[in-house]
Amino acid sequence: MESFDIIVVGGGIAGLTAAVVAHEAGARVLVLEADEHIGGRIQCVTDELTGRAIADLGPTWVWPLYQPVVARWVQRLGVETFAQFSDGDGVLDGWSREVERVPLPEQDGIRRIVGGPSAIVLALARRLPAAALRMRHTVISVSDESSGAIGVTLASGEQLFASRVILATPVRVTAQQIALPDIDPALRRALESTPTWMAAQAKVVAEYDRPFWREDGLSGRIASRSGPLGETHDHCPAEGAHGVIFGFPLWTAVQRRDDYALRQATIAQLVRCLGPTAATLRALHIQDWATNPFICSAGDLAAPSVPPEPAAPLLRATHVRGRLAFAVSETSDISPGLIEGALISGERAARAMI
Repeated sequence: MESFDIIVVGGGIAGLTAAVVAHEAGARVLVLEADEHIGGRIQCVTDELTGRAIADLGPTWVWPLYQPVVARWVQRLGVETFAQFSDGDGVLDGWSREVERVPLPEQDGIRRIVGGPSAIVLALARRLPAAALRMRHTVISVSDESSGAIGVTLASGEQLFASRVILATPVRVTAQQIALPDIDPALRRALESTPTWMAAQAKVVAEYDRPFWREDGLSGRIASRSGPLGETHDHCPAEGAHGVIFGFPLWTAVQRRDDYALRQATIAQLVRCLGPTAATLRALHIQDWATNPFICSAGDLAAPSVPPEPAAPLLRATHVRGRLAFAVSETSDISPGLIEGALISGERAARAMI
């Protein structure tokens, strides 16, 4: 029977941050991740020859100028950032009969991470003992034991014990998939009503030999009413070895089930907006987060996607006699749903449990 000081359920940025903070404070920590890899929605496309990250399949941007917690962790982890490329005209698609080249404003201070946000995930993981990370371990229940410990039961039937538990999983998924101790009804309502930002969204990445749109004086930005991509952005790696564009589909999760139709319509749109060279792709990658049950709940699929508001204070409190805490970006009262929110919530939960 294994026992730990703190068990962290979920190996995304929030969970890994919580684990690192607790580990560095001297706690014996275990991270349980249901998926086959850590990072949660922080995933990337890698070059088959070099292993370098080419494109992000999940979150991309940070704003260190306005996000002091991001700036602190970036420096602490030795991660570098670079400015989001925005030189040149954007393209309006669907506002008139023909596409239009126009200047499109960028957000002040918007930056990308060298190696993508996966660089943060890897840097956090390197600060933990290898044995502290267990993938393909799905938690199905958390129980308040008479011994005073918290029991964590896995889908395999194995049970682990800890003095404290941090749930760093999407809160609606937590409510639906993990049986919790006898919690207050108000807490359960807060869990069930807190959406995961962009959980039902997909990300499309078009990979080219070179960023040909830059040569034509375009920024890579498309704002579209016609779709299938509602917006696109230049997504070339910092070293500029590839030409990459990414976009978010306007199509619903049901429409996206027709993968072939989405691919063909995406290529047609890129040709329409960026020119005939856009038809010559190296690869087209589609990551549909709506199909991942560890990320997207039924509630997320049913509800409209809107920028998250700070979640209920109950989700930032401790529960079960101070032995249970929640840590995921959407629980943060600052930058909920963003990378900074994940770092903040991980720090907060770890300090509460320590």
